Amino acid sequence: MAIVKKSSEVTVSDGTVAVGGWVQDIRNLGGISFITMRDRCGTYQVTMPKKKIDPELFSMLTGLSRETVVRIEGEVKESNQTATGWEIIPSAAEVISPAGVPLPLGVVDKVNVEMDTRLNHRFMDVRKPEVKAIFELKSLMVDLIEEAVREMGFTRVYTPKIGAAGAEGGAELFKVQYFDRPAYLAQSPQLYKQILMSSGLDQVYEIGPAFRAEQSNTNRHVTEFISFDGEMSWISCQEDVMRAIEQVVDHVLTGLKERGARQLEVIGKEINVPARPYPILTYSECLAIVQAAGLLLKEGDDLGTEGEKIVGEHMAGKGCDLYFIAEYPEEAKPFYIMEKDGTPYSFSFDLDFKGQEISSGGQREHRYDRLVERMQKKGLDPEDFEFYLEAFKYGMPPHGGWGIGIERMLVKALDLPNIREAILFPRDPARLSP
Repeated sequence: MAIVKKSSEVTVSDGTVAVGGWVQDIRNLGGISFITMRDRCGTYQVTMPKKKIDPELFSMLTGLSRETVVRIEGEVKESNQTATGWEIIPSAAEVISPAGVPLPLGVVDKVNVEMDTRLNHRFMDVRKPEVKAIFELKSLMVDLIEEAVREMGFTRVYTPKIGAAGAEGGAELFKVQYFDRPAYLAQSPQLYKQILMSSGLDQVYEIGPAFRAEQSNTNRHVTEFISFDGEMSWISCQEDVMRAIEQVVDHVLTGLKERGARQLEVIGKEINVPARPYPILTYSECLAIVQAAGLLLKEGDDLGTEGEKIVGEHMAGKGCDLYFIAEYPEEAKPFYIMEKDGTPYSFSFDLDFKGQEISSGGQREHRYDRLVERMQKKGLDPEDFEFYLEAFKYGMPPHGGWGIGIERMLVKALDLPNIREAILFPRDPARLSP
């Protein structure tokens, strides 16, 4: 037999085929009926001429409800009337799992469904080809990240997600009971990846969950997300870190465009790969841009969502989707960021993508005494971070790093309207199930 088809379950022998999948749609035209079947590789057609197949089989198949799981055996025939170029004439069928009626939401119906309904029935939502394609691209994105950092000589590490202290302190920590004492879910692997810079593992990365107890109900915030974190030693300046991120992001976007072409076609999106190097704006330059646009911000203020959007529009006018914003006020940055001596600024940066921050990073303070001073300046007790500070007492090279939100990067690359589109089972202040 000349036809070869990948499927979740296919066996071929002497011109017959056995396939398993979901009943996506049934069209009964009287003398002939058609079933559109769907599996992980796409859709195909089962054609049922009423006079040519067993009457009981015809009745059973035409009476199935949509999304029922069946196994069908039959003859494969070439057809110029189908998108695949072939069809199946059934000779036997088995209902594996009937679908209830009505469906909680349609798979192929062109009806707008609210986000909450989709998330409450995510298993059904992901059956939609355009939704499934997003998560295939997300999987590809992680593969591409790992390809890039391995090529750059980074070592993958795994750090605890339950700890005695947060990376940045403050109120954005989820407190949990750890046997007889309090603990916290990790905001990031920040403290641990810096400790490793003292170990000789001088380029490390981690891809894993991070948790932020933010009471934010927006289309860009969730309480659990996947973070891609990197840290590298022996840098001479923060620009070394920026160029490392740039190399990874470029590899990711190029790979999505080339290897994710099928999925991109399904969701009707294109990937733009910006030219390198990405422009670097200072915080002060951005402040001037937003002030000129009429936003009432003063020196030291957070640019905020609206400010980032204005800067994004300004850069879009210059044909730039990706750009760095550097040298933020040190007062606004965590204790581990190095101050720019003699100024109120710091060696820190964000990477913004179409008007939204997708990454933060910078050069770290590797000098023990200065690090302790930074902690005290932030109102933190160094004794609470003794496990972290100890690594700085016995030889710590200059280093820097970053954190990138995987979902945020995917959302901006695909121009998705909500970060929840890029998370299978999102968590936010209002959602803890499913």
